[in-house]
Amino acid sequence: PDYVRCVAISTEAAIREMIAPGLLAVIAPVLVGFILGAEALGGMLAGSIVSGVCLAIMLANSGGAWDNAKKYIEEGNYGGKHSPAHAAAVEGDTVGDPCKDTAGPSLNILLKLMSIVSLVFIAPLF
Repeated sequence: PDYVRCVAISTEAAIREMIAPGLLAVIAPVLVGFILGAEALGGMLAGSIVSGVCLAIMLANSGGAWDNAKKYIEEGNYGGKHSPAHAAAVEGDTVGDPCKDTAGPSLNILLKLMSIVSLVFIAPLF
């Protein structure tokens, strides 16, 4: 198999799909600041921080719970390995790992980016 080509295709697609969310994180604070003013921008940032932190904590905790559930079943509980419970736990861990390792921490980057864009581009105007 051509691993280099596979990785190149996947990387290119991932970067292409990140353009819209990245632009949204940069453009939304600028538009809100210019159109609605500093108070609305503060409200938008406060709301995004509160909801983003809650979502990040939920994703990290649920991902960890799914991972620990699989380990618990592999220790012999609920039928151990090769049981239907283990098959379900493996599926749950497959969903949980990206939540725990990528989706939760990436929200931190989004919140910081929105705050920094607001401070650098909008705050000097008010």
